[in-house]
Amino acid sequence: MRGEIHSTEDLVIEGRVDGPVWSDGQSVTVAPSATVTGDILAREILVLGTVVGTMVASAVVDIRPSASATGRVLSRAFILGDGATFNGSVQPQHLDAALSVARHRQTAQSTK
Repeated sequence: MRGEIHSTEDLVIEGRVDGPVWSDGQSVTVAPSATVTGDILAREILVLGTVVGTMVASAVVDIRPSASATGRVLSRAFILGDGATFNGSVQPQHLDAALSVARHRQTAQSTK
């Protein structure tokens, strides 16, 4: 799928997504066979597959063994499983600013 995903429910992604995933206040799971190329905003992000982009989570980003992630992580908690691949940066100090900016962008886009 190409484009933005907006969800008000917990979300499990299976397949390929090219674009941002907005699920503020909910959880997003990237299944083992899934690839997300785009930013993810959620309460909890569980990566079992592949993510390329910025992951912003108000609670936790959990990258499990055999998963692969490239990009920035902005979250209160970060878990990198033994055997997982992560190439990027973890910036918990920027979480509040990132959440504010992401929520503002989402609101601005929804009013268009």
